[in-house]
Amino acid sequence: MPEQETFDYIIVGAGSAGCTLASRLTQSGRHRVLVIEAGPPDRDPWIHVPLGYAKLFTRKSVNWMYETEPGPDWIRRPVAQPRGKVLGGSSSINGMIYIRGQREDYDHWRQLGNAGWGYEDILPYFRKAESQQRGASEFHGADGPLSVSDARDTHLLSEDFISAAVAQGYERNDDFNGARQEGFGPYQWTTRNGRRCSAAVAFLHPARGRGNLKVVSRAHARRIVFEGRRAAGVAYDVGGEERTARASGEVLVAGGAFNSPQLLQLSGLGPAALLGRNGIAVVADLPAVGDNLQDHVNAPLIYELRGAISANDVYNRLDKRIAAGLRYAFGRKGLLHMGVAYVGGFIRANPRSASPDIQTLLLLFSTTTIGGAPHDYPGCTVVATLLRPESRGTVQIRSADPYAPPAIQPNYLAADADRETLIAGMKAVRKVATDPHFARHTVAERFPGPEAQSDDELLDYLRVMMRTSYHPVGTCRMGADEASVVDERLRVRGFEGLRVIDASIMPTLVSGNTNAPTIMIAEKGADMVLAEAR
Repeated sequence: MPEQETFDYIIVGAGSAGCTLASRLTQSGRHRVLVIEAGPPDRDPWIHVPLGYAKLFTRKSVNWMYETEPGPDWIRRPVAQPRGKVLGGSSSINGMIYIRGQREDYDHWRQLGNAGWGYEDILPYFRKAESQQRGASEFHGADGPLSVSDARDTHLLSEDFISAAVAQGYERNDDFNGARQEGFGPYQWTTRNGRRCSAAVAFLHPARGRGNLKVVSRAHARRIVFEGRRAAGVAYDVGGEERTARASGEVLVAGGAFNSPQLLQLSGLGPAALLGRNGIAVVADLPAVGDNLQDHVNAPLIYELRGAISANDVYNRLDKRIAAGLRYAFGRKGLLHMGVAYVGGFIRANPRSASPDIQTLLLLFSTTTIGGAPHDYPGCTVVATLLRPESRGTVQIRSADPYAPPAIQPNYLAADADRETLIAGMKAVRKVATDPHFARHTVAERFPGPEAQSDDELLDYLRVMMRTSYHPVGTCRMGADEASVVDERLRVRGFEGLRVIDASIMPTLVSGNTNAPTIMIAEKGADMVLAEAR
């Protein structure tokens, strides 16, 4: 192949996983690393203002702007799937909630045959990455690069939401990432001094001064280049020119649950029939590449509030915008400093569940469409999120064009159990929202509205208003069986010098937000790579 530069490791994607890998693999100074990122540097000022994520849902300059395919049964419409196309990836445009999931999630991975991925195995990697504002403990680290912070002020609506949950019989829980997840309490955010602490801020930028790290942004990966069954490099475009970089050690694919299977398929690794239909020579028939897609479906319950106390009012009133801007500028406080939710909880809505199956969040704003303008009345959204969906989908290339977005078919709510549990979750969080502690702040439930009570009526509402929490995983599944894409050391089966290290390797979706688990996967993956370094 035409050789331009040689590196020990080539990382494709500078998202949560890629930034973490870049930092850890260059730390010793022994290894030369290239990072290829399709998006630009993270200079957009709204990336660094926490509430700015609302402006980034539809900003094509930093967002892949993906959409799902309409489903065959329940959700027969496209659903927006924003993903970060910028240094930091989705950690530069997400809602910043720091959640790891449940102990049971990781013990289940181990039970599936993935040795070394039980909770006790992965906890040290969470602690290694974390700089916990509350200090170090059995569950938390305080010396890592990733800042995890409490809100810098409180909000009356949020405190009363917790009080309403406690009045309904739920326990208070001030640390969802500690001994147990169940209960209601405050969320922590990946912020530092009131600003976003993305994976780029935490890991990549401090490493940029190292002479052994090269980062190329606005560089679109075309394919992995193979020499026999060894990944020898990556072909990519930058500035209208196609380049090829050689990897003397390994190619590490870190594009996420959509872009990683897409790149493997474009490179000839995937279902043979799919590759053949798109004119791609089959390097290996790997049917599982792009299979097993999972995501968190959520149901929004929207309430009109009494008084100008939500972010809707900041958006709709000039005086409120000025006041919020000044409060943030001079104190890094107020609504502009918040992640997507101050508070929420984890509950067991389905009586058959042994651990929480629904996550709820109180969002201090309301919109009809994601990324659209807030309602013209004071509003909030109480979200019920299905934590462990049984439905599975696919990610498949549409053509051999590396710039064509993949076809994303999640099959939302295809499994009967998913619909049953999510409806039970809607009913449970609705009881919390109608408790007097919280209801004193509300005028009415606007969506779905009090007229929607039966399961069928709630299902009809979900068909129109169901959303996703933007947590796609699983499309390059890790497993002990030969049908899996990667083994427990994240090596692509049947190949040398090639690993996938990102959320796509999750065999099953964790019970909560996926940014912290993705960083954990990269921390552990970096250790695996270094342990086998030549």
